[in-house]
Amino acid sequence: MFKKLMTILTLTCTLFAYDATVEIVKKMDRLPRIIFQDASMSNVEQNFRVKFHKILAGDLRVSAHFEVVDDYLQSSYEGNLQENFMNDFKSDLILRYQLSFEYDGSILAKVKLINTKDGQASFEKNYKISVQNRYPFLAHKIAVDVNNEIGAPSIKWMEQFVIFSKYTSSKQSEIVISDYTLSFQKTVVKGGLNVFPKWANKEQNIFYYTSYNNAEPTLYRVHVNTGKREKIISAKGMLVCSDVSADGTKLLLTMAPKDQADIFVYNLQTKTLEKITQYSGIDVNGNFIDGDKRIVFVSDRLGYPNIFAQNIGSSSVEQMVYHGRNNNSCSALDNYIVYSSREGDSEFGSKTFNLYLISTQTDYIRQLTATGKNLYPRFANDKETILFIKEFENQSALGIIRLNANKSYHFPLKVGKIQSIDW
Repeated sequence: MFKKLMTILTLTCTLFAYDATVEIVKKMDRLPRIIFQDASMSNVEQNFRVKFHKILAGDLRVSAHFEVVDDYLQSSYEGNLQENFMNDFKSDLILRYQLSFEYDGSILAKVKLINTKDGQASFEKNYKISVQNRYPFLAHKIAVDVNNEIGAPSIKWMEQFVIFSKYTSSKQSEIVISDYTLSFQKTVVKGGLNVFPKWANKEQNIFYYTSYNNAEPTLYRVHVNTGKREKIISAKGMLVCSDVSADGTKLLLTMAPKDQADIFVYNLQTKTLEKITQYSGIDVNGNFIDGDKRIVFVSDRLGYPNIFAQNIGSSSVEQMVYHGRNNNSCSALDNYIVYSSREGDSEFGSKTFNLYLISTQTDYIRQLTATGKNLYPRFANDKETILFIKEFENQSALGIIRLNANKSYHFPLKVGKIQSIDW
């Protein structure tokens, strides 16, 4: 069990002190300074060029592996002496790209990465995306490859789809698939109250969500490519799929068949339910940890929401967090847990929710945010990146935390309010 006296590392402290919750894979003495050159064909309109440049430059900035020069520059694709060296910018790298539109609506991109020391391309590749409005993923793919080229830790998480539920009006919410910047959005479920989407697999071609449009809350499984929808289970009171096992055969459900919420495991192969928690109060938000042999969840068994863990098949419960008195949501990946905690009144206001990171194998706790309402955290696959909901005034945004860089970024949702997320 974790010690009650824990070391709280603030954002400032983590810049200088050892942090047991994160292992930095590779350190760089100095970030390479990179500029961008647009060599796109004449059939690509200027507005599209600027939007593409903004996303591509933003990707490399969010990676935290480059010093990004924001200037929008144009050049020829082959380049001349001045275009290949750009001495005035004192840059190390030039990322030059040429976009062109095809008659079938697809986008072609020719990309090269140039070393300004010798003016030679160290990397060159062609790309194609068949659906024009998915151009943000074209930019993300280029950013991932350029990042790999310099030998930096992977940012492949940028290619992941985000799925979220957004409130559009009273008792109306939609399920939307997007990229992490919200530049691409596609509504996949609408009509009525549709909440708590959860990806079913790593391929991100199937997801679960709860519909409140029937007599009882109903969990559905949707196949993205075909739109096929299958009913999984219905239940009285509440029904939320909060996690899926690594092999995709088991679901962690929060259900309240007798008015008190508990965590259940639903076996998709045998179509059977197993009740995991036995507390007479509220247990919610279950997540698999430690090879799917344990779960971590939120419970009010101390008189306030806090984070606990329990082995599947055992009644023994372990308290995981000894900080805060309102720890109301959590996410887990392997041995790491990130959770949201309501703070006391401070100079930042009376409704501040901050995110904290812990490891199940250490006694350290790391504060990740400092202001505002930061809710519903979710890990990327690489354990270096966390997605969360940032609420401010009457708006909400997707937030991204880059753990190794101690930096966060926000991408506002222009219409509606985010209810829950997964990626």
